[in-house]
Amino acid sequence: MSDSKLSIVSKGLFKENPVFILMLGLCPTLGVTTQVINALGMGLGVIFVLVFSNIFVSLLKNIIPSSVRIPSYIVIIAAFVTIVEMVMHAYAPSIYKSLGIFLPLIVVNCIILGRAEAFANKNTLYDSFLDAIGMGVGFTLALILISLIREVFGSGTITLFALGNFDGVIQIPLLYTYPVRILTLASGALLLMGYLKGFFEWFSKRKRG
Repeated sequence: MSDSKLSIVSKGLFKENPVFILMLGLCPTLGVTTQVINALGMGLGVIFVLVFSNIFVSLLKNIIPSSVRIPSYIVIIAAFVTIVEMVMHAYAPSIYKSLGIFLPLIVVNCIILGRAEAFANKNTLYDSFLDAIGMGVGFTLALILISLIREVFGSGTITLFALGNFDGVIQIPLLYTYPVRILTLASGALLLMGYLKGFFEWFSKRKRG
């Protein structure tokens, strides 16, 4: 992969991370990050929708009339969100139930609609695919980081997929006994988000010089 192609992917991870730098998609970020498994489920759903919506918008950019561009994007995005909902409902009902209203609201997620309008509508199929991967993975990593801090310190657990005799819950003894309960609340999520945003701003400025 050339440096220019690599930069398209990497910008979503660091330079233009949708959560910590662009501050997009904050409703699901704060709403579903009480458990790591919810963050993983939402992140994978967003990656799927972002990749395929970017691909189809790029393919159809010269066909869709400019007067109905945004409504057309929403229809494309809604189709893939419906697929994600049906698959999760059938094969991961617990995650489907935990994500609740935030799952169908992927349709109006600013990250997905923004990338369709700002990037896929103006670039090639391959570049649009790379952009979706970078932004989707960047969003997912941000969700996992936030949920890991909130769940570990707020509940003393790490909740993952259940496999065989493993129920999916890892308990951290000291924090399980003396959790910081505020991190499980909306106010705790906002407080943590503020600290993480400040850290990434400081890190970015230090890296620039």
